Amino acid sequence: MKTQHLSASNSKDIEQAKEILASGELVAIPTETVYGLAADASNPEAVKKIFAAKGRPANHPLIVHIGSVEQLTDWATDIPQEAYTIASAYWPGPVTLLLNKAEQATPVVTGGLDTIGIRMPAHDVFASLLSSGMAVAAPSANPYKKLSPTSAEHVMNSLGGKIAAVLEGGDCVHGLESTIIDLTQKPFRVLRTGPVTATQLAETLGEEVLAPKAHAVAVPGNVTSHYQPNTKVRLVDLSDIESANGNNIACLHYSAIEASLGFKSKLMPQDVAQYSHDLYRALDEADKWGCDEIWVERPPVSEEWFAVHDRLNRAQSKL
Repeated sequence: MKTQHLSASNSKDIEQAKEILASGELVAIPTETVYGLAADASNPEAVKKIFAAKGRPANHPLIVHIGSVEQLTDWATDIPQEAYTIASAYWPGPVTLLLNKAEQATPVVTGGLDTIGIRMPAHDVFASLLSSGMAVAAPSANPYKKLSPTSAEHVMNSLGGKIAAVLEGGDCVHGLESTIIDLTQKPFRVLRTGPVTATQLAETLGEEVLAPKAHAVAVPGNVTSHYQPNTKVRLVDLSDIESANGNNIACLHYSAIEASLGFKSKLMPQDVAQYSHDLYRALDEADKWGCDEIWVERPPVSEEWFAVHDRLNRAQSKL
């Protein structure tokens, strides 16, 4: 299959992307988090192609992206009022609601579960594709367990030839996947950390929102090994970096280090939003340096950094 490279700045290309999705094929689309691999969520055969292209197990649920809050009832049932409170505060944006699925939600999308993840993306390009009322299932546009793409180039490098088209819409704003909050039972809980924290959600709802360090709920991004470049990733402290002279490593560091240490390195941003934006791109860049390992200095430990730590912990795991 030849993958078409479409441009979001061209209205004809956007219309072509809509036609490709309507025909049951896959299009990689920019969101404010990462590039998503989209298929018509109401077409089970199209959704199956996502799993084939990514090499993703069929029991791993997908997130359904909608263009309006009114579409929630098309895909979910027993929707609590708190879902609308969160939607009012954060949609369109990087928060996914885990709800009980509606009857029309095919088991192919939900991984056979009785729950479904739903969000409304903030990216203008994605919003234009959903303006006709279509809903799309869209995990990150990368091979299973590999680095999520934040640019069209990254998508082409990893999925070119396996999908119908990539819609180029620039770099993603956040660079990390959405926060997932489980609203199926109280107390509500965050099942995947992301740009919006549990504390922020708790303040919005006026009630407790848990953020367990580990859980057994099947949601996107919850496998032990994930977000991985081809080169082994190791999380280290500054002292480890300072004593690594002569090692064939690529180093992503948060603190200042001596230029004389003799290995390839990249200084990461101090700001958590910019660090998150740059993380997958930096890992992808370091992956191309031909080093034995990628060493990443542990960033600060605070709630606003939890999503970064989650991705790095999974990137270094080889279980």
